[in-house]
Amino acid sequence: MSGQRAGRLAGRAVAAVPAAGHPAAGHPAAGHPAVGHPAGGDPADGHPADGHPAGGELPAGTAADLRAARLDPGEVRRIVLSALAEDLRYGPDVTTEATVPADAAAVAEITPRAAGVLAGAPVARAVFDLVLGAGYEVLAEAGDGSPLAPGRPAMIVRGPVRGLLTAERTALNFVCHLSGIATATARWVAAVAGTGAVVRDSRKTLPGLRELEKYAVRCGGGVNHRMGLGDSVLIKDNHVEAAGSVTAAIAAVRARAPGLHCEVEVDDLGQLAEALRAGAAEVLLDNFTPGQCAQAVAMAREAGTATRLEASGGLTLDTARAYAETGVDYLAVGALTHSAPFLDVGLDLTAQGPPERARRVPLSGG
Repeated sequence: MSGQRAGRLAGRAVAAVPAAGHPAAGHPAAGHPAVGHPAGGDPADGHPADGHPAGGELPAGTAADLRAARLDPGEVRRIVLSALAEDLRYGPDVTTEATVPADAAAVAEITPRAAGVLAGAPVARAVFDLVLGAGYEVLAEAGDGSPLAPGRPAMIVRGPVRGLLTAERTALNFVCHLSGIATATARWVAAVAGTGAVVRDSRKTLPGLRELEKYAVRCGGGVNHRMGLGDSVLIKDNHVEAAGSVTAAIAAVRARAPGLHCEVEVDDLGQLAEALRAGAAEVLLDNFTPGQCAQAVAMAREAGTATRLEASGGLTLDTARAYAETGVDYLAVGALTHSAPFLDVGLDLTAQGPPERARRVPLSGG
């Protein structure tokens, strides 16, 4: 990056944000960010590496933003500390400590290289919080769910360069992964727009990241199916086999968990008819063709039930609208979480020098 461009970008960011916050220079810059220590501790209890505190609890502002996003701040903190420990369990960031002066400070921009939808900004902020504590500032931040344009920053932060670079990959991993899910979801939502069908996710998530990945689906305009095995019932083919029939499985679930929403998976129209007679609240149409889905919708209407129908299995973005136009209520898309690619997002230092006081302002996502 040229010095001219760095100065121009830094000037733009600072000009947009007059006073407030804690300047980065107010944080001890000894070259060892809060989590930059050798291996030995348990990251989940806030003491990664050699037992030093990992930046304490998340700041009230970050925690409030996470709660507003229906995320648990304690869970996000645990996930972030675990991710940071993967980088720092072997010791501190040796490359950064060798090449970056301890007192260097800079403005950094987190910028997409491709168009997409943002998800994970408050999670990235949690990474910076736990590495830098009060020693950095968020100068500007786009809201999750905002459209992203290539080259337009999604977040601008300022702080000690060593801490920024130590946090960089972990923060980007979250933003790239979650924004990739939000972007993929938005494409599915756009594909079925106007049909009345809702795009819904599944439990096909990466271990340990379900809450964040399902949040990213919401950022992209989709909705969440059940979060786990105990908050809703989904009777699948193996349950039907074990119970003996669709009717028997539904009756068993009603006896065991009468207060839980119950959905049953069916493999053909015969099983659907059985589920409708049993009064199923929701039916998953497994590997049905669009034509079969249309027949299923007609059967449900003729039965006069309020049963909702979900198409699942074999759906693609190219066929999404055909399924949606059959009249089903939901499209189950496991690929939103198990196959979404990273959105290409990078972090670039735009200026170095003593930090100025600033306040956080929103960035439009256009």
